[in-house]
Amino acid sequence: MINRVRKKFVFITVVYWFLLLYIIAALLFWFIKLNHHVNDSAKEQIASINIYDPAYQQKINAIENKRARKITQFVGEGISFLAVILVGAVFVYRATRRQIKLSVQQQNFMMAITHELKTPIAITKLNLETLQKRKLEEEKQHKIISNTLDEANRLNALCNNILFTAHLEGGAYNSTKQEINFSELTEDCIEDYAKRFPNRNIEADIQQQVYINGESLLLQMLINNLIENALKYSPKELFIKVTLEKQHEQIIFKVADEGFGVPLAERKKIFQKFYRSGNENIRTTKGTGLGLYLCSKIVEGHNGNITMTNNLPQGSIFAATFKV
Repeated sequence: MINRVRKKFVFITVVYWFLLLYIIAALLFWFIKLNHHVNDSAKEQIASINIYDPAYQQKINAIENKRARKITQFVGEGISFLAVILVGAVFVYRATRRQIKLSVQQQNFMMAITHELKTPIAITKLNLETLQKRKLEEEKQHKIISNTLDEANRLNALCNNILFTAHLEGGAYNSTKQEINFSELTEDCIEDYAKRFPNRNIEADIQQQVYINGESLLLQMLINNLIENALKYSPKELFIKVTLEKQHEQIIFKVADEGFGVPLAERKKIFQKFYRSGNENIRTTKGTGLGLYLCSKIVEGHNGNITMTNNLPQGSIFAATFKV
């Protein structure tokens, strides 16, 4: 699929440059023909003047001035046409390239979302069939039910991400903000992930009684997406650290990991919709390319900004800063 799109892009690029060069060549040919026509017309007019005419030189000067004005006019028109053509060509090229890139990202998203949806559904179906057909010990039943609930929660979070993205794109989302205990919300999210991933090391440094004017569901989505992103893109044996603090007139929420990190050239792109890093360590992991995009939109909607920095010696730190 990717190779086919790439070949299509190469073909469109070749055709685009061929047509652009053809248009420029036609414009140049038009200028040369007009220039020749003006010069020939001036020569004919000069040849028709009587050499013994007392005003001979004056007429020659008038013809030469007229010829110069015509050539200047053609040069000006040619430069104007060329400028319009080049501006339009750049716009069309960028728009076409952006559209093809978006098409590739959407195809990748559809493949990823199909996998992300089928996996929890398949696991849930298998678990329920196991409970239906076999009589298991209470401990095993509890484990299967817990696993099924985890998959249901994962499916629910994925659906929430997709629905919220659709609402954002359609401009149909109406925010209802209220005073929220950000500390309790963060602790609840961390506790949920600690239960779902008991083998992962999640450290928490949460300042108590930090309140924010916001929407609980969206802030919960922000916290969950950043924690899940850190868990997903870092080795299982390493720590994830979540911090929340209030400094002066700012609330700072951070999630730090010791994972693969993000190349410097891609840091501004990671918050774009459907974007996934070119780092192969990241591409092999599950994901839809919506998580960080939604995080950026949620933070912006709460009068804040989100950044990504290096976590030395390795890893990433995502920090969401809100103005109080």
